[in-house]
Amino acid sequence: MCLAVPGRVDRISEERGTRMGWVDFGGVVKEVCLEFVPEVGVGDYTIVHVGFALSKIDEAEARRTLDALRAMGGLEGELGGDPDEVSG
Repeated sequence: MCLAVPGRVDRISEERGTRMGWVDFGGVVKEVCLEFVPEVGVGDYTIVHVGFALSKIDEAEARRTLDALRAMGGLEGELGGDPDEVSG
């Protein structure tokens, strides 16, 4: 199952004309396309699905969602990491 997972943007760059960012999902950092959310900046939270940021969200909502995913045991599967590495 694929979920949209919230994360915090740590860094933004442009690669071959595409706005990209490094997004921290509670300890797991992935490169994400930011083209669909031009309003997102460094330090902002965004919802990411299959490598694309879809919308900007506030920090409180991001933390609630990450906590719920952890409680369900679904976060490590979505991010491909060890569940002990995914911490908030």
